[in-house]
Amino acid sequence: MAPVKAAILGFGTVGQGIYTIVNERKQQLEKTIGTPIEIAAILVRDLDKTRPETPGVLITDRFEEILAIPDLKVVFEAIVGEEPARTYLEQAIAAGCHVVTANKVMYAKAAPSLERQAREQGTGIGYEATVAGGVPVIKTIDNLNLSNEVTGIQGILNGTSNFILTKMRKESCTFEEVLKEAQELGYAEADPTNDVSGFDAFCKLMILSGLSFGEQPDWENVPMEGIDALSLDEVIDADRQGLRYRHIADVRRGEDGSIQASVGPVLIGPDHPLYGIDGVDNAVAIETAYAGTLTVIGPGAGMLPTASVMVEDAAVLLRKHANFRELVTRS
Repeated sequence: MAPVKAAILGFGTVGQGIYTIVNERKQQLEKTIGTPIEIAAILVRDLDKTRPETPGVLITDRFEEILAIPDLKVVFEAIVGEEPARTYLEQAIAAGCHVVTANKVMYAKAAPSLERQAREQGTGIGYEATVAGGVPVIKTIDNLNLSNEVTGIQGILNGTSNFILTKMRKESCTFEEVLKEAQELGYAEADPTNDVSGFDAFCKLMILSGLSFGEQPDWENVPMEGIDALSLDEVIDADRQGLRYRHIADVRRGEDGSIQASVGPVLIGPDHPLYGIDGVDNAVAIETAYAGTLTVIGPGAGMLPTASVMVEDAAVLLRKHANFRELVTRS
């Protein structure tokens, strides 16, 4: 069979990871979906920038050239910022493509309209990588939604904040000292505001709320606090008492039916499912009606963990829609 043609928007860390995995797992993907995936084009901002070689792949800075590729089926979006990412995905869906994104800020805001458009076009959206990187929390909640009910979620959704709190507790370092180390190690951006303020975790929580409860709370009414106000004395004093500060994003449906959410440092004890999560790991404790509390843990960022779940999303979408078309044809 002819290969499925795909394009990558953005060729930074995650984009390069997607390209690597698609090529290294070509045979496995062909076995999984019945046909190989071929990266046909990559969208970049600067054509003159030095980048890894990609033989036979169109490198362009014009999105219209991406859409003009015959039989394009999948678009991986791995660029920064709400725009032009949202517009690109809208145009790709309109052209009949499945789309896979890692853009949490954009997707937190645009999910309802993009999902509605995809349903109308008969395509699919993969967004596992928007929350907790390589941790399969989206797939887990999707499966729970089939016959169970998610009643609440508590998550450590930002690896940078968790790394800082861990180092403060274990090595008695100040917030400023650990933040500098996190930046040197590549865990934190030069401008770490979104991480340490709680906004990164907030956006991920809104995505999980939409998936779990079918709606998001009013953004303006969600208390959001970062870790930058926590002092070393507070962290050490809590540790002496056997307690730990974790930056926790929490969402649940209240007794009145409204969605209630919060993001901020929480003092927890050894009986809490997130007590033992250290370093840059993310973890999500999913409270359910029938299965109790399920906790998924793993790396929240990085080239290969994030890229791998994006390729998995594409494979799932291609296989799902291929099976659907086969059933329709047989009927």
